[in-house]
Amino acid sequence: MNKKDLLRYTGSIQQVVYARRICYDEGRARGLNAVEVVNGPLRFIVMLDKCLDVSEMSWRGEQISFLSKPGLNGRNPFDTHGGEAQRSIMGGLFFTCGYENICAPFTDGGGKDYPMHGRMRTSPAEHVSVRACWEGDDYVVTVSGDIREAELFGENLLLHRTITTSLDDPSVTVRDEITNEGFRDEPMMLMYHCNLGYPFLTERTRLILPSKRVIPRDEPSEKNAARWQRMDPPADCEPEYVYLHELADDGRETFAAAADDEKGLAVCIEWDRSALPCFGQWKSTASGDYVMGLEPGNAPVYGRRWCEEHGCLPVIEAQSTRTAGLRFSVREGEAAIGDLEKKCRKLLGK
Repeated sequence: MNKKDLLRYTGSIQQVVYARRICYDEGRARGLNAVEVVNGPLRFIVMLDKCLDVSEMSWRGEQISFLSKPGLNGRNPFDTHGGEAQRSIMGGLFFTCGYENICAPFTDGGGKDYPMHGRMRTSPAEHVSVRACWEGDDYVVTVSGDIREAELFGENLLLHRTITTSLDDPSVTVRDEITNEGFRDEPMMLMYHCNLGYPFLTERTRLILPSKRVIPRDEPSEKNAARWQRMDPPADCEPEYVYLHELADDGRETFAAAADDEKGLAVCIEWDRSALPCFGQWKSTASGDYVMGLEPGNAPVYGRRWCEEHGCLPVIEAQSTRTAGLRFSVREGEAAIGDLEKKCRKLLGK
């Protein structure tokens, strides 16, 4: 529908699409600033005080993303102390892991701590801009800002993040520019920890993934390897499973999708594999921790210590800029899910 016709039906365009600043006022989330974005059937929350990560996403009122047991919370004293991150990680549609470390925490030989999944996910944004306006016949919402990871006598990395959705394309596009504003090369590990949850995620959910090779991370994962494409019903005290995948691409782009054929609903994540060549899958069917993690990154999910030992720690050169990002979209109907399967087969050359 063009601009003129849409305005005939509405008093305010905010009946259909809007971006509103909000601030939580109770519990661990008290004082947490965010932006609520609604775009037709799509709703999502951008956390201004936590790296502009997206804490939740829903489609036609149904929650797509996972929220962990600690629930919504702001920056806490235990956010960046070793494994205590598990007491504050919320899940969300995605949270940003890096830049000094992703995955398991460790302390190096000099006594320096590298917390679980790094510090970016707890860093607040500044120079925040929230823009909602017509661009021709399309109405576009953009949230952007800067997040810095820096240390006296240490690194100085600046992330400029832009999140966009529009009436013509009710998806969530994340575009990141990471600049090393320092004068030495720095380690730069990056992973987008994307998390799908109930009620979208159930034992009916299956993955559509152009995986050429699947590597279980540990013994429990190996025992469950035949089921990596499927979720299972919740089970008490079930271990988590982690798989590393070598994905096919079309020269640059690849994707991961989760589908429920009975609902006729799929969630698709697309990204540039030249920027994010690694992919991890986290499958937890434990009661109370029921989640599927889809994790594009620039390093394996074994963590910094492993990357240092194997000589594959990603580095960003002094005064240089790297780009990365994701696009989240929801596909409805049997035909749309079929198109994802065709795309998967094409990438795999089948």
